[in-house]
Amino acid sequence: MQELKGKTALITGAAMRIGREVALELARAGADIAITFRSSDREARRTVVELTAFGVRAFALKCDVRDELNVKEMIAEVRRELGGIDILVNNAGAYATVEFEKLTVEQWDEMFATNARGAFLVTKHAAKELRKRKGRVINIGSLGGIRPWASHVHYCASKAALHMLTQASAKALAPDVVVNCVAPGMIDLGEKKPSAAMKKFTEKTPMHRNGNAQDVAIAVRFFAGTSQFVTGQILVVDGGLGLA
Repeated sequence: MQELKGKTALITGAAMRIGREVALELARAGADIAITFRSSDREARRTVVELTAFGVRAFALKCDVRDELNVKEMIAEVRRELGGIDILVNNAGAYATVEFEKLTVEQWDEMFATNARGAFLVTKHAAKELRKRKGRVINIGSLGGIRPWASHVHYCASKAALHMLTQASAKALAPDVVVNCVAPGMIDLGEKKPSAAMKKFTEKTPMHRNGNAQDVAIAVRFFAGTSQFVTGQILVVDGGLGLA
């Protein structure tokens, strides 16, 4: 069913991987789609072709979500092209493994600039459009924002900040806009052979497999179409890994 027909969705960092799958899932549901990318121009063009195959309007914009002026210009362009924004998915993010005592201030700041400040900036500048259309914001958090991973301290801290941004902005933007968060666990994007660590996570996960991009996209689609009374929620999509 195309429950999102007539709606418009903006997904940041959606040229490939999880963002791409989210964009495809919302297009299947009938939404017109705008995606952003920072450096993956070729992949973005390919994704737009895939999106338009669903009979929806789709286009891609280059945007660095860390740059406020760039974000403001991007939001204005989406408004011009699609007429407004009903659904915002803050997917653009960074991930890195660094030993705690080797972690630099620059690495810390870079992680927060993308994962926390970026989502804040896009939400802030899309808020006017979202309020007009009783819209929705869906942030892509992480199990790492809930559980501490010693080799990913800056990543975990930035995702925890994004989770709190979700809850605080849900209060700040209510009752016009609902804000929720999908927090994936171990996601296997199939880009390389499963490592020993990935196999270990499979064994630890009650569902006996790692997640995939479609698992995350389905959760995003749920928040995009569910009751407006559901807000400020963190939905963990991890096959039970967080219970281990």
